[in-house]
Amino acid sequence: MKQIKWVLLFFAIAAATCMIGIGIAIGERSFIGAAASIAALVFIMGFGFKTKKKLRERGEI
Repeated sequence: MKQIKWVLLFFAIAAATCMIGIGIAIGERSFIGAAASIAALVFIMGFGFKTKKKLRERGEI
């Protein structure tokens, strides 16, 4: 079994938290909260994919 990549786990948990935030914001009818959560989700997932690509290129995955 391979080692856990803690950075990638952090990105996954952060992205899931943003998705939960979107649901809560919609439930509270907060457009600003939903927009902020969507923006954070796009940023976090993009940065996570970028990090994963770098790790793959270095042969660490």
